[in-house]
Amino acid sequence: MSLTHTPEPQDWLIENPNLAGAWGPVHTETVAQDLEVIGELPADLNGMYVRNGPSPAHAPHGRYHWFDGDGMLHSVRFQDGRATYRNRWVQTDGLKEDMRVGDALWPGLKERLPQGALPDDAMKNTSNTDVTFHNGKLYSMWYRGGTVYTVDPISLETLGKLEQDPRLIGLQISAHSRVDEHTGEFMFFAYGNRPPYMHYGVIGPDGALKTFMPVELPGPRLPHDCAITPNYTILHDFPLINSPEALARGRYSLEFHQDWPTRFAVIPRNGSADQIRWYEFKPRYMLHVANAWEEVNDKGETELVMLGTPYVNPRGFDGGLDVQRLLFTIGTQGTDYELYQWRMNLTTGATKEGIVDDILNSEFPMINTAYQGRKNRYTYNVLMGRMRTLEQPAFAGLVKYDLDTGGAQAFHPGEGYWFSEAPFAPRDGATEEDDGYVVGFVWNGIANRSEVWVTDAKDIAKGPIAKVILPQRVPHGFHSCWVRDDQLKAAQVA
Repeated sequence: MSLTHTPEPQDWLIENPNLAGAWGPVHTETVAQDLEVIGELPADLNGMYVRNGPSPAHAPHGRYHWFDGDGMLHSVRFQDGRATYRNRWVQTDGLKEDMRVGDALWPGLKERLPQGALPDDAMKNTSNTDVTFHNGKLYSMWYRGGTVYTVDPISLETLGKLEQDPRLIGLQISAHSRVDEHTGEFMFFAYGNRPPYMHYGVIGPDGALKTFMPVELPGPRLPHDCAITPNYTILHDFPLINSPEALARGRYSLEFHQDWPTRFAVIPRNGSADQIRWYEFKPRYMLHVANAWEEVNDKGETELVMLGTPYVNPRGFDGGLDVQRLLFTIGTQGTDYELYQWRMNLTTGATKEGIVDDILNSEFPMINTAYQGRKNRYTYNVLMGRMRTLEQPAFAGLVKYDLDTGGAQAFHPGEGYWFSEAPFAPRDGATEEDDGYVVGFVWNGIANRSEVWVTDAKDIAKGPIAKVILPQRVPHGFHSCWVRDDQLKAAQVA
């Protein structure tokens, strides 16, 4: 079962809560077949669930942050009612150098950087944040932006870097990009601390860079995600920045400028920089987009609609925005979100925005990816629990939103469980948007083990119909994707 093994050190696991318990690293790369199942895996669930997350290979120096660990991919492949688990580190340049010397060489998020260095100069690209499937490969990405690593979807072996075009070399490509399954295109943006501060590009289904352009910003920003429709891409410029004075001293210090608008850049998918149009909205900050689409209103005008989960803007006693409370929530990985919608009228330039749901606190929205960039009815989000420990959010359950009715279903099994982002997996031969399953890792703190829960997407509230018992713990992590069985077979043949 075990492919490689490094003895797990004990002393550095207990000094930091982000290195202990279910937050701690694993040091075994494993392949395990015919896993134990509680319940019954559906025979029409075929494909692979894969999730990215941090697992430091060496003892960190200084104050370790959850975001610092080396990227490790964990996958579960479902075939004919059976499940196989596999995990491997993403072999980044930084990890290879650490392994060469046998020590952790890079400063983490909480550490002071060398004088005058910027985060994209001094921090290790751990490639620990997101994973998506394109052109027969998995793409592993990092939240601060950097080289995208390509990975074999079957073996999880790191293949190389997404740098076929010289314009991509050294580019700080964001963790969050979008794949249009209808065209096979991969839309991405890159951002950093040097002018023009953002770039946008499109990679075709053949892996070639077909569109690339600068996106001029007033200064360095902290965008996190983007959105696509069939004809446009939407990029973000929020009024949250790293303090320039702090960066010059090799430190981090967030600033939120409540007198700056939120701005969204609308770009024709394969257009040019002179076609970018900016739309302004109320100041706020968001990590993750659920989806976007094009809609024709009753006047025959085309509107772009974008749905996401921004932070709630906390209010003070005077009714105004409590900036310090917002910064504290963002800086400590606090969890206070609402489902929100923005509208951009391409004909008149008018904008509209508003809350879709502020009752349930949810994040990490996922959809049926066949509807990426098209109007969808359902989103599947992680239900966020109340924060009890700084920097350790509680992923407490699942939520299914029905955007047509405005209703929602939620499932929370009680104390002791920690969920992961759970993508939608279509049933073989599916004919409806929610005809399938929601699949995700769950840490079972009651039994002290990691599991994969399979839930009927049509009835989230009933909880899992099957639980797959994993051979080792899966540390808490970040983003995931579902790869269909036909995509895996095509990649295997290629």
